[in-house]
Amino acid sequence: MKKRVFIISSAFILIAILVITIYSYYDFNNNDYYVPVKDRSMLKNIIESNLKKSVIKISGDIGSRGYNQQDALDKSIEYISSEFKSYGYEPLFQTYSAKGREYKNIWVEKKGVNLPHKVLVVGAHYDTVSGTPGADDNASGVAGLLELARILADEPMEKTVQFAAFTLEEPPFFRTRSMGSYVYAKGLKDAGVQVDGMICLESIGYFTDEPGSQQFPLPFFRLFYPDTGNFITFVGDIHSKRFLEKAKDSFKKGTDLPLESLSAFSIVPGVDLSDHRSFWKFGYKALMVTDTAFYRNPNYHGPGDLPETLEYSRMAEVVMGLRETILEVGNKSE
Repeated sequence: MKKRVFIISSAFILIAILVITIYSYYDFNNNDYYVPVKDRSMLKNIIESNLKKSVIKISGDIGSRGYNQQDALDKSIEYISSEFKSYGYEPLFQTYSAKGREYKNIWVEKKGVNLPHKVLVVGAHYDTVSGTPGADDNASGVAGLLELARILADEPMEKTVQFAAFTLEEPPFFRTRSMGSYVYAKGLKDAGVQVDGMICLESIGYFTDEPGSQQFPLPFFRLFYPDTGNFITFVGDIHSKRFLEKAKDSFKKGTDLPLESLSAFSIVPGVDLSDHRSFWKFGYKALMVTDTAFYRNPNYHGPGDLPETLEYSRMAEVVMGLRETILEVGNKSE
């Protein structure tokens, strides 16, 4: 009898331990996955290391990637392609001509399980203005793109997610139909693809805790935003406001990095200064994730935009927050 009681008691204890363990990983009310502190720290360290590796490769080893530096652009494509392949994706290329030269967008697709016709695009441009290594602008964005593709490779999602690296975002092609992102967005529109939203990674690695380091496109912005450049920003147009708010809410579940946001008309200075603009042109909702570039970074478009000027720990927090955003947006049926 005592032996039977012991066995039954032991069984209940094991079941209790199992239940407690499961609850430590899941919140059944919200159905959200919670990464234990130790595992989160390990994940962040890996992300941080990979971000630094990619930034050094793209902006350090390859260097300036201007529209007339074909060899550097080709090397960038090779690196991005090899990284995508190492995560288990099959890279796809969109080739087009501009000013008599051939340029390429490169992208991979993670097919949705139940809503494959609905697409979320995550993109970043890999070119620079000539003469700058472009660590922040925009090797940081490409590094973030690659890491998001890697850590989400085995995550099942309802919707299809496309990870795209664009060419020719910088002058002299900016705001023209030869922008890589414009060509890409037009291709989606012409094919009748239902794009539920686009997330543009534009300069995500420069942070500083120096008071007064943050500048703004308009003077009165100082009344509403911090003057210290230690935050990341989500920027969208009025049409994308709801999409931005959802992205912002889910981002906060993955990180405590300070986050600011702005939803405004595209005529406001700085609001449309990257590839998200191209998606707006075709009626798609899109937002830019940015450290605000030249409104904070004194090395913008100059020779000093080097890998060692970036803050990889906070870059990793941006990626961890965006992981939650993509998981939530990619699984929402609405």
